[in-house]
Amino acid sequence: MREDEVKFCRKAAAVGIAIAVATATSGAQVLPEPAGTPAVAKPGILSEIGIDQRLHAQVPLDLTFTDESGRQVRLGDYFGKRPVVLALVYYECPMLCTQVLNGLVSALGVLKFDVGREYEVVVVSINPKETPELAAQKKQAYLERYKRPQTSAGWHFLTGPDSSIKPLASSVGFRYVYDAEIDQYAHAAGIEVLTPKGVVSKYFYGIEYSPRDIRFGLIEASEERIGTPIDDVLLLCYHYDPTTGKYGASAIAAIRIGAVATVLAFLTFLFVSLRRERAAGRNAAV
Repeated sequence: MREDEVKFCRKAAAVGIAIAVATATSGAQVLPEPAGTPAVAKPGILSEIGIDQRLHAQVPLDLTFTDESGRQVRLGDYFGKRPVVLALVYYECPMLCTQVLNGLVSALGVLKFDVGREYEVVVVSINPKETPELAAQKKQAYLERYKRPQTSAGWHFLTGPDSSIKPLASSVGFRYVYDAEIDQYAHAAGIEVLTPKGVVSKYFYGIEYSPRDIRFGLIEASEERIGTPIDDVLLLCYHYDPTTGKYGASAIAAIRIGAVATVLAFLTFLFVSLRRERAAGRNAAV
Protein backbone atom coordinates (compact mmCIF):
# COMPACT_ATOMS: atom_id res chain seq x y z
CA MET A 1 0.00 0.00 0.00
CA ARG A 2 1.33 3.46 -0.89
CA GLU A 3 2.15 6.03 1.80
CA ASP A 4 -0.85 8.21 0.93
CA GLU A 5 -3.17 5.20 1.23
CA VAL A 6 -1.74 4.33 4.65
CA LYS A 7 -2.30 7.90 5.87
CA PHE A 8 -5.90 7.84 4.65
CA CYS A 9 -6.63 4.55 6.44
CA ARG A 10 -5.10 5.89 9.66
CA LYS A 11 -7.30 8.98 9.52
CA ALA A 12 -10.39 6.84 8.95
CA ALA A 13 -9.46 4.61 11.89
CA ALA A 14 -8.98 7.66 14.12
CA VAL A 15 -12.44 8.91 13.19
CA GLY A 16 -13.92 5.51 14.00
CA ILE A 17 -12.27 5.39 17.39
CA ALA A 18 -13.49 8.90 18.18
CA ILE A 19 -17.05 7.86 17.31
CA ALA A 20 -16.80 4.79 19.53
CA VAL A 21 -15.49 6.79 22.48
CA ALA A 22 -18.12 9.47 22.04
CA THR A 23 -20.99 6.98 22.02
CA ALA A 24 -19.59 5.24 25.08
CA THR A 25 -19.17 8.36 27.18
CA SER A 26 -22.39 10.04 26.12
CA GLY A 27 -24.43 7.38 27.90
CA ALA A 28 -22.72 7.73 31.28
CA GLN A 29 -25.08 8.64 34.10
CA VAL A 30 -25.28 8.66 37.87
CA LEU A 31 -27.74 6.11 39.21
CA PRO A 32 -29.44 6.12 42.61
CA GLU A 33 -28.35 3.64 45.22
CA PRO A 34 -30.74 0.89 46.34
CA ALA A 35 -31.58 -0.05 49.88
CA GLY A 36 -31.50 -3.81 49.29
CA THR A 37 -34.19 -6.39 50.00
CA PRO A 38 -35.05 -6.41 53.71
CA ALA A 39 -35.93 -9.51 55.69
CA VAL A 40 -39.24 -9.81 57.46
CA ALA A 41 -39.06 -7.57 60.52
CA LYS A 42 -41.14 -5.40 62.81
CA PRO A 43 -42.25 -2.09 61.28
CA GLY A 44 -40.08 -0.08 63.65
CA ILE A 45 -37.00 -2.05 62.66
CA LEU A 46 -37.49 -1.90 58.90
CA SER A 47 -36.05 1.60 58.68
CA GLU A 48 -32.86 0.41 60.37
CA ILE A 49 -32.00 -2.45 58.01
CA GLY A 50 -30.97 -2.56 54.38
CA ILE A 51 -27.99 -2.51 52.05
CA ASP A 52 -26.56 0.91 51.27
CA GLN A 53 -24.21 0.73 48.34
CA ARG A 54 -20.58 1.51 49.06
CA LEU A 55 -19.22 0.94 45.58
CA HIS A 56 -15.45 1.46 45.40
CA ALA A 57 -15.19 1.49 49.21
CA GLN A 58 -12.27 -0.29 50.84
CA VAL A 59 -13.13 -2.96 53.41
CA PRO A 60 -10.85 -3.03 56.49
CA LEU A 61 -8.50 -5.93 55.80
CA ASP A 62 -6.85 -5.83 59.24
CA LEU A 63 -9.98 -7.12 61.02
CA THR A 64 -9.51 -10.40 62.90
CA PHE A 65 -11.89 -13.36 62.86
CA THR A 66 -11.89 -17.06 63.67
CA ASP A 67 -12.21 -19.51 60.80
CA GLU A 68 -14.14 -22.79 60.80
CA SER A 69 -11.11 -24.68 62.14
CA GLY A 70 -10.75 -22.37 65.15
CA ARG A 71 -7.72 -20.55 63.75
CA GLN A 72 -7.34 -16.79 64.20
CA VAL A 73 -7.20 -15.07 60.81
CA ARG A 74 -7.07 -11.61 59.28
CA LEU A 75 -9.68 -10.67 56.73
CA GLY A 76 -6.81 -9.67 54.46
CA ASP A 77 -5.62 -13.29 54.38
CA TYR A 78 -8.28 -13.97 51.75
CA PHE A 79 -7.36 -11.09 49.47
CA GLY A 80 -4.45 -10.23 47.24
CA LYS A 81 -4.73 -12.77 44.43
CA ARG A 82 -8.37 -13.30 43.52
CA PRO A 83 -11.75 -11.56 43.75
CA VAL A 84 -13.90 -12.46 46.74
CA VAL A 85 -17.61 -13.19 47.09
CA LEU A 86 -18.69 -11.93 50.51
CA ALA A 87 -21.86 -13.06 52.29
CA LEU A 88 -22.91 -11.59 55.64
CA VAL A 89 -25.33 -13.99 57.35
CA TYR A 90 -25.64 -15.86 60.61
CA TYR A 91 -25.52 -19.60 60.80
CA GLU A 92 -28.55 -20.23 63.03
CA CYS A 93 -30.79 -17.90 61.03
CA PRO A 94 -34.17 -19.68 60.78
CA MET A 95 -34.87 -18.83 57.15
CA LEU A 96 -33.37 -15.96 55.14
CA CYS A 97 -29.65 -16.67 55.56
CA THR A 98 -30.11 -20.28 54.49
CA GLN A 99 -31.92 -19.07 51.38
CA VAL A 100 -29.12 -16.60 50.63
CA LEU A 101 -26.46 -19.31 50.91
CA ASN A 102 -28.57 -21.84 48.99
CA GLY A 103 -29.03 -19.32 46.18
CA LEU A 104 -25.34 -18.45 46.16
CA VAL A 105 -24.14 -22.06 46.01
CA SER A 106 -26.70 -22.92 43.33
CA ALA A 107 -25.43 -20.07 41.15
CA LEU A 108 -21.76 -20.86 41.78
CA GLY A 109 -22.39 -24.51 40.91
CA VAL A 110 -23.29 -23.48 37.36
CA LEU A 111 -20.07 -21.53 36.82
CA LYS A 112 -17.04 -23.16 35.23
CA PHE A 113 -14.93 -21.03 37.55
CA ASP A 114 -13.81 -22.96 40.64
CA VAL A 115 -13.91 -21.54 44.16
CA GLY A 116 -10.32 -21.26 45.33
CA ARG A 117 -8.88 -21.09 41.84
CA GLU A 118 -10.57 -18.10 40.17
CA TYR A 119 -12.12 -16.57 43.31
CA GLU A 120 -12.67 -16.99 47.06
CA VAL A 121 -15.90 -17.23 49.05
CA VAL A 122 -15.95 -15.60 52.48
CA VAL A 123 -19.02 -16.06 54.69
CA VAL A 124 -19.10 -14.04 57.90
CA SER A 125 -21.57 -14.48 60.76
CA ILE A 126 -23.08 -11.27 62.09
CA ASN A 127 -23.85 -13.03 65.40
CA PRO A 128 -20.84 -12.70 67.73
CA LYS A 129 -22.09 -15.62 69.85
CA GLU A 130 -21.76 -18.19 67.08
CA THR A 131 -18.87 -20.63 67.19
CA PRO A 132 -16.26 -22.09 64.82
CA GLU A 133 -17.90 -25.49 65.29
CA LEU A 134 -21.14 -24.15 63.86
CA ALA A 135 -19.21 -22.49 61.04
CA ALA A 136 -17.51 -25.82 60.25
CA GLN A 137 -20.88 -27.56 60.01
CA LYS A 138 -22.14 -24.93 57.58
CA LYS A 139 -19.00 -25.16 55.46
CA GLN A 140 -19.27 -28.94 55.23
CA ALA A 141 -22.95 -28.76 54.27
CA TYR A 142 -22.40 -26.23 51.50
CA LEU A 143 -19.22 -27.86 50.23
CA GLU A 144 -21.23 -31.06 49.75
CA ARG A 145 -23.94 -29.08 47.99
CA TYR A 146 -21.34 -27.47 45.69
CA LYS A 147 -20.10 -30.97 44.72
CA ARG A 148 -16.49 -29.93 44.11
CA PRO A 149 -14.67 -31.25 47.19
CA GLN A 150 -11.29 -30.18 45.80
CA THR A 151 -12.32 -26.54 46.34
CA SER A 152 -12.50 -26.76 50.15
CA ALA A 153 -9.56 -24.38 50.64
CA GLY A 154 -11.43 -21.61 48.82
CA TRP A 155 -14.43 -21.58 51.19
CA HIS A 156 -14.09 -19.60 54.43
CA PHE A 157 -16.78 -19.53 57.12
CA LEU A 158 -15.87 -17.03 59.82
CA THR A 159 -17.05 -15.97 63.25
CA GLY A 160 -15.84 -13.08 65.34
CA PRO A 161 -16.57 -10.33 67.84
CA ASP A 162 -18.73 -7.29 67.21
CA SER A 163 -15.54 -5.22 67.06
CA SER A 164 -14.75 -6.98 63.77
CA ILE A 165 -18.24 -7.73 62.47
CA LYS A 166 -19.63 -4.22 62.69
CA PRO A 167 -16.79 -2.41 60.86
CA LEU A 168 -16.94 -4.98 58.06
CA ALA A 169 -20.72 -4.69 57.74
CA SER A 170 -20.52 -0.90 57.79
CA SER A 171 -17.85 -0.83 55.09
CA VAL A 172 -20.16 -2.61 52.62
CA GLY A 173 -23.32 -0.81 53.78
CA PHE A 174 -24.93 -3.88 55.36
CA ARG A 175 -27.33 -2.64 58.06
CA TYR A 176 -28.81 -5.16 60.50
CA VAL A 177 -30.53 -5.10 63.90
CA TYR A 178 -30.69 -7.63 66.72
CA ASP A 179 -34.23 -8.23 68.00
CA ALA A 180 -33.86 -9.40 71.60
CA GLU A 181 -37.53 -10.34 71.92
CA ILE A 182 -37.21 -13.14 69.39
CA ASP A 183 -33.42 -13.59 69.63
CA GLN A 184 -32.96 -13.06 65.90
CA TYR A 185 -31.25 -10.62 63.56
CA ALA A 186 -33.27 -8.56 61.09
CA HIS A 187 -31.25 -7.91 57.95
CA ALA A 188 -31.34 -7.59 54.18
CA ALA A 189 -30.62 -10.31 51.62
CA GLY A 190 -27.69 -9.93 49.27
CA ILE A 191 -24.04 -10.62 48.54
CA GLU A 192 -21.07 -8.51 47.52
CA VAL A 193 -18.21 -9.07 45.08
CA LEU A 194 -14.90 -7.50 46.10
CA THR A 195 -11.69 -6.96 44.15
CA PRO A 196 -8.44 -8.71 45.13
CA LYS A 197 -7.52 -5.49 46.95
CA GLY A 198 -10.70 -5.59 49.04
CA VAL A 199 -12.59 -2.87 47.20
CA VAL A 200 -16.37 -3.21 46.84
CA SER A 201 -17.09 -3.89 43.17
CA LYS A 202 -20.63 -5.29 42.81
CA TYR A 203 -23.80 -5.99 44.78
CA PHE A 204 -26.30 -8.75 44.03
CA TYR A 205 -29.62 -8.63 45.86
CA GLY A 206 -32.22 -11.13 47.02
CA ILE A 207 -31.90 -14.88 47.51
CA GLU A 208 -31.47 -16.02 43.91
CA TYR A 209 -28.52 -14.94 41.80
CA SER A 210 -27.92 -15.14 38.07
CA PRO A 211 -24.84 -17.26 37.30
CA ARG A 212 -24.18 -15.01 34.30
CA ASP A 213 -24.26 -11.88 36.46
CA ILE A 214 -21.95 -13.37 39.08
CA ARG A 215 -19.56 -14.49 36.34
CA PHE A 216 -19.50 -11.00 34.85
CA GLY A 217 -19.09 -9.49 38.31
CA LEU A 218 -16.12 -11.73 39.11
CA ILE A 219 -14.46 -10.97 35.77
CA GLU A 220 -14.82 -7.23 36.27
CA ALA A 221 -13.67 -7.41 39.90
CA SER A 222 -10.59 -9.34 38.79
CA GLU A 223 -9.81 -6.59 36.27
CA GLU A 224 -10.42 -9.20 33.56
CA ARG A 225 -7.61 -11.46 34.78
CA ILE A 226 -10.05 -14.36 34.62
CA GLY A 227 -12.55 -15.20 31.90
CA THR A 228 -12.19 -15.55 28.14
CA PRO A 229 -12.02 -13.17 25.15
CA ILE A 230 -15.70 -13.98 24.56
CA ASP A 231 -16.49 -12.73 28.07
CA ASP A 232 -14.69 -9.49 27.25
CA VAL A 233 -16.92 -9.01 24.20
CA LEU A 234 -20.07 -9.86 26.17
CA LEU A 235 -19.14 -7.31 28.83
CA LEU A 236 -19.22 -4.67 26.10
CA CYS A 237 -22.83 -5.64 25.44
CA TYR A 238 -24.00 -5.87 29.06
CA HIS A 239 -24.08 -3.11 31.65
CA TYR A 240 -24.21 -3.50 35.44
CA ASP A 241 -27.14 -1.56 36.89
CA PRO A 242 -26.47 -0.75 40.56
CA THR A 243 -30.15 0.02 41.17
CA THR A 244 -31.08 -3.61 40.50
CA GLY A 245 -27.79 -5.40 41.09
CA LYS A 246 -28.13 -7.06 37.68
CA TYR A 247 -26.53 -6.94 34.26
CA GLY A 248 -28.68 -5.88 31.32
CA ALA A 249 -28.21 -5.25 27.63
CA SER A 250 -26.65 -1.84 26.99
CA ALA A 251 -27.96 0.20 24.06
CA ILE A 252 -24.95 2.49 24.27
CA ALA A 253 -22.60 -0.47 24.05
CA ALA A 254 -24.49 -1.76 21.04
CA ILE A 255 -24.06 1.62 19.32
CA ARG A 256 -20.37 1.64 20.19
CA ILE A 257 -19.84 -1.85 18.80
CA GLY A 258 -21.85 -0.93 15.72
CA ALA A 259 -19.69 2.15 15.15
CA VAL A 260 -16.48 0.15 15.43
CA ALA A 261 -17.85 -2.55 13.13
CA THR A 262 -18.84 0.11 10.58
CA VAL A 263 -15.36 1.63 10.63
CA LEU A 264 -13.73 -1.78 10.24
CA ALA A 265 -16.02 -2.61 7.33
CA PHE A 266 -15.21 0.74 5.71
CA LEU A 267 -11.46 0.22 6.11
CA THR A 268 -11.74 -3.25 4.62
CA PHE A 269 -13.71 -1.89 1.66
CA LEU A 270 -11.20 0.94 1.22
CA PHE A 271 -8.24 -1.41 1.30
CA VAL A 272 -9.78 -3.79 -1.25
CA SER A 273 -10.80 -0.90 -3.53
CA LEU A 274 -7.32 0.63 -3.50
CA ARG A 275 -5.74 -2.74 -4.23
CA ARG A 276 -8.06 -3.21 -7.19
CA GLU A 277 -7.33 0.28 -8.52
CA ARG A 278 -3.60 -0.31 -8.34
CA ALA A 279 -3.95 -3.69 -10.05
CA ALA A 280 -6.09 -2.14 -12.79
CA GLY A 281 -3.50 0.63 -13.28
CA ARG A 282 -0.69 -1.87 -13.70
CA ASN A 283 -2.72 -3.89 -16.21
CA ALA A 284 -3.54 -0.74 -18.20
CA ALA A 285 0.14 0.22 -18.31
CA VAL A 286 0.99 -3.16 -19.79
